[in-house]
Amino acid sequence: MGPDSSADPWSAAHPESGAEQRAERGDQPLRSAVVVNPVRVEDLPVRRRVIESTLAEAGWPAPVWLETTPDDPGAGQARQAVQDGVEVVFVCGGDGTVRSCVEGVAGTEAALAVLPAGTGNLLAANLELPDDAAAGVRLATGRGRRRLDVGEVDGQVFAVMAGMGLDAAMVDDASTGLKAKIGSVAYVLSALRHLRDRPFHVELRIDADPPRRRVARTVVVGNVGRLQGGVRLLPDAEPDNGQLEVAVLAPRSIGHWVRLVWGVLLRHQRVPRLEVFRGTRIVVTADRDQPRQLDGDVIEPGRTLDVTVRPGALWLCVPQPDISPDLAEGVDSASRPDR
Repeated sequence: MGPDSSADPWSAAHPESGAEQRAERGDQPLRSAVVVNPVRVEDLPVRRRVIESTLAEAGWPAPVWLETTPDDPGAGQARQAVQDGVEVVFVCGGDGTVRSCVEGVAGTEAALAVLPAGTGNLLAANLELPDDAAAGVRLATGRGRRRLDVGEVDGQVFAVMAGMGLDAAMVDDASTGLKAKIGSVAYVLSALRHLRDRPFHVELRIDADPPRRRVARTVVVGNVGRLQGGVRLLPDAEPDNGQLEVAVLAPRSIGHWVRLVWGVLLRHQRVPRLEVFRGTRIVVTADRDQPRQLDGDVIEPGRTLDVTVRPGALWLCVPQPDISPDLAEGVDSASRPDR
């Protein structure tokens, strides 16, 4: 089904609408598509058999298979699938493929189901979605759905985090080959190479608050709280509260970095050289061009990171009933093979 043109699809004013429509359909099978990144998925033939057989066990028809391309990493395929009447879009790839499919599905009544196949898998890790493809498919056929917020920057969306400064430089500098070999440690090694990068002056505008001026090394705007390796930078971030968290990191020496990282790892209530704010519209303006990233996708450098939240824009398949207030509740029971 396509987007409802009679209402603002970005609004969370009626978050129950999609759930009510699904309840009316009961256990009827849904049409689905799989958007897959053939470069990131090494075991594609095996994964395809698993996905199709698990859907068949649930009584669902075989999905449409759509491969990403260098020119279109997923948004166009996901958008076309929804226009063709697909009700669940499975995305099989890394963070970049997931982000692109979020962009294609957000603002519609179709649901996105994440089947992780990359190195970071940040959205799946933050919401504790299963890594196993069969479990991920069962999660979708089990009809658990929640509306998630997404952020928007320059017409592009993200579901995890947007970053400016060292955060984006670290992502850009992390070797693809090294990530494939050692996973999230590659980001740590990349970050170490940038610890002595020159800080920048930044003006931070959040909603109608007076501007805040800081000297920063990086600014991160998060819809969820965990970084690579499970590090929880924004412990209070909630992906369905209509707001985004903003972290300003301002260490000026190696000692500052050590204390900051230690405080984050130990989840101290107050972490030195780290400030966190919250809002629905965040405009970060630097004194010079800075590297920028969305969910691990590096975008054009710039002096401004202008972020707006789109509340409840994305239906996501999650491992618990719609009525649960906790996005990560019931993971173990919902992803068991016998469900």
